[in-house]
Amino acid sequence: MKNKLTRNWGLKIASFLSAAVLWLVVTNINDPVMTYRVTDVPVTIKNANLITDRGQVYEVLDGTDMIDVVTISAPRSIIDSLDKSNIVAVADINDLTSVDTVAIKLSTNKYSDKLDSIRGNIDSVRLSIEEKLSKSLPVKSITTGEVREGFMVGSVSTDQNLIRISGPKSVIARVSKAQAEVDISGFSNNINTDSEVRLYDEDGNEITGANIEKSITKVRVSAEILERKTLPLMCEVTGTPEEGSQFTGTVTFSKSTVTVAGRSKLLENIEAITIPEGVLDVTGASEDVTVLVDITKYLPDGVVLAEDNFVGRVEATAKIEAERDHAVRIPVEQIRFDGLPENFRAVITEPANECSVTFSGLLAVLNELTAEEVTAVVDVEAWMAEEDMDELTEGSYWMPVNATVEGRSLRQNGVTEVRVHIIENEN
Repeated sequence: MKNKLTRNWGLKIASFLSAAVLWLVVTNINDPVMTYRVTDVPVTIKNANLITDRGQVYEVLDGTDMIDVVTISAPRSIIDSLDKSNIVAVADINDLTSVDTVAIKLSTNKYSDKLDSIRGNIDSVRLSIEEKLSKSLPVKSITTGEVREGFMVGSVSTDQNLIRISGPKSVIARVSKAQAEVDISGFSNNINTDSEVRLYDEDGNEITGANIEKSITKVRVSAEILERKTLPLMCEVTGTPEEGSQFTGTVTFSKSTVTVAGRSKLLENIEAITIPEGVLDVTGASEDVTVLVDITKYLPDGVVLAEDNFVGRVEATAKIEAERDHAVRIPVEQIRFDGLPENFRAVITEPANECSVTFSGLLAVLNELTAEEVTAVVDVEAWMAEEDMDELTEGSYWMPVNATVEGRSLRQNGVTEVRVHIIENEN
């Protein structure tokens, strides 16, 4: 029996090897080794706190935290059970080198021990590491575009006006302003919207970066849209010029109209901007009076100026002219008697037809004056009081004529007298 077992060793060994080769051939045919390629595999960075805990920040350079191509070699049965989600790429900051690179370790989350190989087209993540800087900036709100014609932008505000940013010192140091923009193109009503807060350098170039931290990313922006309206200026003049001069009633302005803006319903009821009494005072003036007026003081609440390069200061000038004299001939039959006792009548004997009355006033008013506009009165009672006369008696007397013109700034200049014959009525 022993001899049979130990006999023909060479043949037995040859048979074993042949069987092994045959098994490998069969296995390779049924489950061959294949290659599987996956693109865009993200790299997970572990233990990043080892950098941030030192008050530093890092930035991945050249997109090296994304492997363009990962190639896996394994039997087909393994390959068929893998997809992109099974590939694990890790860069551990513990492995950070002196040149700020971290080796990428590739594996799969299943069948890792059955892989022939796994490799990527890059083998390390490249980092830029620098000191972390933080600072606070005011958030400014700005508008872009143009509102509808006839309207303008009023106040623009945000619900938050301060942002704190942090990140790499070289980046944060360049940030000079934070802005929230709102597009107002074609609007005629108020706008309330959420706007992203963007960062800019002093040249107006936007600064972006995934490694910039912001305390806020958006703010609520409110933009007031106001209607425009052009209004005339008006002024109420105070005081009386010196004797011999008059205010002509005309006020001129260095700027006769002003464009303002406000809510449409508010502007509907405003027809002019009026400078009130006391601002332009002509008391004792003998020539034009000019004052510098800040009209913003007299704008209604909710109304603002709407002109570029105009701050609201205008010159208002009250026109003052010297009075002129002008004689008007009044028919004597137009002269009325007042205060004449009932038992007397009066007849003007001189002049026979017309008497001359001199008025002082503005030339333009005097040039339009006619005799029909003049009210001429002889006040007998007042004349008797002036003459200390208790009773009127028949006779001829020179009496003054008092002349006025209703609705015109004219005054009688000098004394005009007529000879009056007083006749007592017979009973």
